[in-house]
Amino acid sequence: MYAQIDLDGRAGTLRVSGHGMPTVDLVRKPGTEPDRHTPIGTRRPDLLTLTVDGVGARIRPARGRLSRRSYRVDATVDGVTYRLVPCSHQESRLLRDGRRIGALESAGDGRADADWDEGVPVEPRDVAVGTALAAAFGTGAAPWWETAADVIGELIP
Repeated sequence: MYAQIDLDGRAGTLRVSGHGMPTVDLVRKPGTEPDRHTPIGTRRPDLLTLTVDGVGARIRPARGRLSRRSYRVDATVDGVTYRLVPCSHQESRLLRDGRRIGALESAGDGRADADWDEGVPVEPRDVAVGTALAAAFGTGAAPWWETAADVIGELIP
């Protein structure tokens, strides 16, 4: 299933659409300055609006600090909970109601690649929402110990 991704990080807009799948829109509050680390321009949930086929949904990106888990993004769409959480330097796994359904990879450049798990039914909404989360926030993260070592390395002259 092909998902069309239209990301404008400076404007704070993302649209994911495709034949047979719902349209997902993620919008950063107009007039807010984008941060330079997040493709959509913020990880603050109070500055983001998520809709799926025009119906409001809940988006809760974590703050993104030291651990991989701190880069997770949670979304609730029509009672279904999605979580995108880094599992390697480049990839993040996508969970639907706590069950892994695939892994996605996005460098934050408006593209996303997915590897859907075999034997798990993946619905068009799963593809659209997962792709939107990956494109809006990027995927992957370094493990906490590597990040901590980098910080300590920067402090030592």
